[in-house]
Amino acid sequence: MTDSNALDPEDRKIVTLARSARARNGVPEGAAVRDETGRTYVAGTVDLASLKLSALQTAVAMAVASGAKSLEAAAVVTDVESASAQDLAAVRDLGGADTPVLVAGPDGTVRTTVTAG
Repeated sequence: MTDSNALDPEDRKIVTLARSARARNGVPEGAAVRDETGRTYVAGTVDLASLKLSALQTAVAMAVASGAKSLEAAAVVTDVESASAQDLAAVRDLGGADTPVLVAGPDGTVRTTVTAG
């Protein structure tokens, strides 16, 4: 586990945003991504009859739809221990294999940081 206070302030920000989205929307996951310009995109899980996206997939889609060309970092707040292969693929598609993905528990404590690749 990583002490959230030890994180870079910009990484701590996306973890906090992801945690807030999860709590505010009452969804299983919250996520946030930071693009190459420093803009952030925040999302929760989408679970409709016709559309199912994880929070991280939704955040990446929001970044793409807003014109982001790359990602600097991503964060997901979830009950599970790691980011799924599909989540990592979405981050990798926009940010590249070396993009860090912070995986945090509901309390905001970062459990692990992996790369999208």
